[in-house]
Amino acid sequence: MKFRYNSNFNVYSILILILMPAVSTEKMYYTIGEVATMFDVNVSLIRFWEKEFDIIKPTKNKKGNRLFTPDDVENFHLIYHLVKERGMKLMGAKLKLQTHRDETMNNFEIVKRLKNIKQQIIDIRDEFDSLTTAKEEEV
Repeated sequence: MKFRYNSNFNVYSILILILMPAVSTEKMYYTIGEVATMFDVNVSLIRFWEKEFDIIKPTKNKKGNRLFTPDDVENFHLIYHLVKERGMKLMGAKLKLQTHRDETMNNFEIVKRLKNIKQQIIDIRDEFDSLTTAKEEEV
C-alpha cells in the first residue's frame, strides 16, 4: 500500500489514526436470551441474578426488554464462575463481590487466562498427535 502525502493530513492526524484503538466488533447491548445462551442457563436464572446482584444494571428499551452491556455480561461471567464453577452459595458470592471485588476480579482474570492457556496446549497436543499419526501412516 502506497501512502501519498495529502495536505489535509498532518503528523498529529496520522498519530491519532495509529494510536486509536481498533473498532470493537463487540455488541453494545445483548438481550436476556443472548446472555442466557452465552452461559447455557435459563432466562429465569439471568433475571434472578439480576435481582440478587447489584452489579448487574441492565437498561430497558421502550418495550421494557432488558438490554445488557458488555460490562454486565462480564459481571454475569464472574457470578457464573463463583456460583456455578466454584460452587459458592449466593450469599457467599454476594459477600465476596461486596467485600473483595478487586481481588475476586483479579483471581477471575487469572483463572480465565489459565483456562485459555490450557486450551491452547490441548490444541497443540491434538495437532501434534494428528501429525504424528499421519507421519506413522506414511511409513
